[in-house]
Amino acid sequence: MITVEEALDKVLSHIKLLGPEKVSILEALGRVIAEDIDANRDIPPLDNSGMDGYAVRSEDIRNADPNHPVRLKVIEDLPAGFISTRTVGKGEAIRIMTGAPTPTGADTVIPVENTTKEGDFAAILKTGSPGENVRRAGEDAKMGERVISSGDLIRPAEVGMLASVRRSFVSVYQRPMVAVLCTGEELVDVDGGLDEGKIVSSNSYALAAQVKDCGASPVQLGIARDRKEEIKEKLLQGLRADVLISSAGVSVGDYDFVKDVLRDLGMEMVFWRVAMKPGSPLAFGMIKEKPVFGLPGNPVSSMVCFEQFVRPSLLKMMGHRQIFRPIIEAILKEEIHKEPGRRHFVRASVVFEEDHYFVTTTGAQGSGILRSMVKANGFVVIPEDRKIVRAGEKVKVQLLNRNF
Repeated sequence: MITVEEALDKVLSHIKLLGPEKVSILEALGRVIAEDIDANRDIPPLDNSGMDGYAVRSEDIRNADPNHPVRLKVIEDLPAGFISTRTVGKGEAIRIMTGAPTPTGADTVIPVENTTKEGDFAAILKTGSPGENVRRAGEDAKMGERVISSGDLIRPAEVGMLASVRRSFVSVYQRPMVAVLCTGEELVDVDGGLDEGKIVSSNSYALAAQVKDCGASPVQLGIARDRKEEIKEKLLQGLRADVLISSAGVSVGDYDFVKDVLRDLGMEMVFWRVAMKPGSPLAFGMIKEKPVFGLPGNPVSSMVCFEQFVRPSLLKMMGHRQIFRPIIEAILKEEIHKEPGRRHFVRASVVFEEDHYFVTTTGAQGSGILRSMVKANGFVVIPEDRKIVRAGEKVKVQLLNRNF
């Protein structure tokens, strides 16, 4: 068995970045951009008002206050989207709306709440300095300035910036197609007949959901019974995708045929078995240029292995810089016992109280107890050499909930 670090290094060394594709800017949300974006004009293109009010000359109102208002003649109303042809002269003002270009002659905007209207005049109740409440041309971005760099994650702010520079389509790194196959004579689909001795193939959906959750595209191959020809047929279909995941059939049982079939299909086995719990019987290899993950069959084991190895791989393929879940320190509220020799990923619930993170397990930790994952928002990561972790100790916790 190899360590988790060794396994992860081997996996990531085989993972290649996918090529770019062009999508609309809304479709680019949550994806990694594959090109540099420069501003094609100043943003904003002209000096403009930062609020509704009056565009005035600051020298005309230098002594204005509520007890000594300065009266200015209003020569125009200027809505947003229009450019004034008038020049603000001594003793004059233009009523201006937010976003309207500031007129010639004016150097400040007085908010409407600091004024009163007196017929054709505005009484200014507060002084203003040059440039106050004026948004300068190019203050967001200058023409030719880099506003988004290749490799950046597209969030709502980046979508807005792309629209500002008039880019309706952009190049982003492709999403991998990920084929998911579950094997086992005992499995039926969620709507299949549930005879005695059969179980629902929850892995078919949990793994596909994990694929989708990290932004890739799942392709469900269904269920293959424990027969080599049937497994081979399904795996051949899966090799049309960018990544192939199988669940179960990679251990040492009499009906664990997946490893043998993958070898028959030309897979170069990079490793098999990792010193971790749950999820030790994990296989990884390559068929030509395609990564193949042979995950355990137990629901929790397969999900934990996906989190540690498949998820970072898919994110790397899509160009993400941050491919690992965040890890925090938390105070353990209960004692945990384990056998030495393997790293344990204990399903746990983390809370933040009194300026500290606290963590408790989610109960029974059997690799078939899916509810231990349902209740979890993190994994307590216990090193290989530890036998007991005491209540009150600080432990490393890998967070699963991105909104925590």
